[in-house]
Amino acid sequence: MKNLNSVHLNGLRAVEAVGRLGSLQAAADELGVTIGAVSQQVIKSEAQLGRPLFERTPKGMTVTETGASILARLREGFQALSAAVALAQHRDDNILTISVAPVFAARWLVYRLDRFAGRHPDIRLRIDATTQLVNPATSDVDIGIRVGSGHWSGVKSELLLAQEIFPVVTPQIAATLREPADLLKVPAVVDGHAMFKWDVWLREAGLSGRCMEERHIFNDASLCLDAAMAGQGTMLAWQTLAAYALEQKCLVDPFGIRARTGFGHYFITAEGVREAQKVTAFKAWIREEMEESMRLFQ
Repeated sequence: MKNLNSVHLNGLRAVEAVGRLGSLQAAADELGVTIGAVSQQVIKSEAQLGRPLFERTPKGMTVTETGASILARLREGFQALSAAVALAQHRDDNILTISVAPVFAARWLVYRLDRFAGRHPDIRLRIDATTQLVNPATSDVDIGIRVGSGHWSGVKSELLLAQEIFPVVTPQIAATLREPADLLKVPAVVDGHAMFKWDVWLREAGLSGRCMEERHIFNDASLCLDAAMAGQGTMLAWQTLAAYALEQKCLVDPFGIRARTGFGHYFITAEGVREAQKVTAFKAWIREEMEESMRLFQ
């Protein structure tokens, strides 16, 4: 590693940031310095390496062919350094940091946390509610739970629950329904960010080619569920979103017809890292809670 003595690591860090983010401004924002400082660091690094890494064009910085291969290695190197720093800083055996989507936290997880505390009083939970996929290897997160296909680069994913979707309505609306086709007369409140559409369930219900009348569109599934509970229409929900509302009988599944989306809830952990005991304990507890919760749908 003696060749590192010939270059400044701060310069390489600036080069990597510009290459990854695509502009001097974005790199300056991330590094907390001025655009001029980033530009000078890049220029010095190119001089120390003896070759240009970027082309300066009217549209900004463009990576050269040689620079592309160098930047790929720099990115790997700084990711490894970041992981090492995160590992040194955040590990506290008494605190378990969990990254989950806000809707999963609000509609399913929070109702059950007291039971985890009762079983593991020595472990304190810290919930990081975010829609961003967080890599436990390069952050202070111990474990994440995400919905998707299960194919995310740089992390280990483990299936927790295959996603199924079904319509939910208030008991009052349900009383007016006799068969799945009757649901076509009920306006739909739509989750605009959902990874699926009504046609998935309509096909399962034998209503291929039919369409729902949309009343409201929300950019948040939790708001959409609230609208359904307010009697504003029917929502296409999934197990963890609707479980508590079904248990409390605020909503009902009028037909018991459920469709698989091809997505699922997955545990997200660091690749190639021995699993901490607190993570193992949390995963075992979540699986038990999920099994109990899913009895609603049997």
